[in-house]
Amino acid sequence: MTDKRAKVPSPPHPHRRNEPLPSQSPKSPVEDPDAPTRIAAIMQSPGYRLAEQDVEFLGSDAMRGLRLQLEYQKPELLLEEHAIAHTIVVFGSTHICEPGMARRHVEALRAAVAGKPGDAELARRLAAAERILARSHYYDVARAFGRLVGEAGRNPGSPCIAVMTGGGPGIMEAANRGSFDVGAKTVGLNIDLPHEQYPNPYVTPDLCLRFHYFALRKLHFVMRAKALVAFPGGFGTLDELFEILTLVQTRKMKPVPIVLVGQEYWRRAVDFDFLLDEGVIAKEDHALFWFAETADEIWQGILHWHEATGQPLYSVG
Repeated sequence: MTDKRAKVPSPPHPHRRNEPLPSQSPKSPVEDPDAPTRIAAIMQSPGYRLAEQDVEFLGSDAMRGLRLQLEYQKPELLLEEHAIAHTIVVFGSTHICEPGMARRHVEALRAAVAGKPGDAELARRLAAAERILARSHYYDVARAFGRLVGEAGRNPGSPCIAVMTGGGPGIMEAANRGSFDVGAKTVGLNIDLPHEQYPNPYVTPDLCLRFHYFALRKLHFVMRAKALVAFPGGFGTLDELFEILTLVQTRKMKPVPIVLVGQEYWRRAVDFDFLLDEGVIAKEDHALFWFAETADEIWQGILHWHEATGQPLYSVG
């Protein structure tokens, strides 16, 4: 009986050839002395680069649509890879630091003012630093709240829930730090700015995501959000707060708990009662948020809100 296997050739090497193809060698200078120079010019030209490796091309105006897609997809894949199903988004001032640091800043400015008692700018900076010191306890509140969320996120019987912040210092650092304290995953969505900046050191490294576009960053803030917690803050905090209030008001986003931490601060920063009295918001819009002061009060309020919808945030395992 003939062995049919003898007619089957050996499989070729998946990458290497025994005999090179003509294209594997450049045109010889023997045939054309100028060929090497021309080939070098071709291979060094931007047009010869692989599109995926051409940074200038990818950064061009024509590729903005593609960059928007990439900036959506990369964070989405990383969050899915880490099984982050739900997030509690925390915003607040980058200036509100740990009480000890705030106290040292005030002491340094008091010494400077004592040396230059007539310096109006120094006096203004001291007054602002004293107000920051008065609110620095919110750093501790945010850190304690981060611990509560982190502990809930480690519950094996529930979908993974994590603190998500803008990844910067101040209140955002405190919230990330609280989750870090209990060994939980914690997310930071950093933004690329013209000046150098650093993420806070308490974000899970693989979940510190850097964005060029504010719009895509905002999208990822709301996509998995199960609550927004806004501590005292400035333009950035106000921007994110009113973005989510508007999305919920118009039902472009499914309603979520919105907690404003520090009633005295928020009532002075934004006169919500005035907006209601003027008729520019409705009574139900005024009820889209509530005030809280302590970490436990914030967390229990969020849990109660979700229980009232018939869909508890997580189950105790």
